[in-house]
Parts: sequence; structure tokens; C-alpha cells
Amino acid sequence: QVQLVESGGGLVQPGGSLRLSCAASGSIISVDAMNWYRQPPGKQRELVAGITRDGSTNYADSAKGRFTISRDNANNTMYLQMSSLKNEDTAVYLCNAYVRKTPYSVTLRYWGQGTQVTVSS
Repeated sequence: QVQLVESGGGLVQPGGSLRLSCAASGSIISVDAMNWYRQPPGKQRELVAGITRDGSTNYADSAKGRFTISRDNANNTMYLQMSSLKNEDTAVYLCNAYVRKTPYSVTLRYWGQGTQVTVSS
């Protein structure tokens, strides 16, 4: 069993900041790429940012300059520091991770349940 649990969401005013966490646990040998997605109300899920095991990152244009993705490999945890938040950042934020469960297995993708971020005055 592998579980991904997001935390850190909440209500914040425009211009504010939040830090999201995504912790992977269970039968894990290693975690390769990890990603943050979001799904705004009534819209499709979209990629926000991704990070490889060695720390290479990529961001959606909407996140560049405002969001920072990072990870702690020792604890299989990923973070998303969000600043200068806007109303349009309101969404359910979900993480996924590509997990290796045995030394010679392929990686499998797992998803968390999501955490709500609401930006409103």
C-alpha cells in the first residue's frame, strides 16, 4: 500500500501565501518524479509544477515567479510554496508521485485526495 496525503490548504486573502505538503508513505523503495496539479471549480485538472528526484523543476506559466516546488527525499515529501496568491488560484490541489515499490519494479503513479485552496477577500 502506498498513500499520498496533502496538507496545508485553506482560506487566504489575495496576495497571501500558503505552503502545501504532500507526504508519501507505505511500501516505498524510492519516489521518482512528483507533481502538483490543481482542479479549479468546474474546470479540468491542470499541472502546476513538477520535480524530479534530483531536483529538476518545471512550472506552469501561471505558477512561474509565484510558486516554488521542493522536496525532501529522505522523508518522501514534496512541498509547494505559493505566494502572491490570486482569486484564480482557487482550486483543489492534488499531488501525484511515481513510486518504486521494489528495487527492480517499474514505477507506479499514485494520487493524493487533494487539499482545498480558496483565495478570497
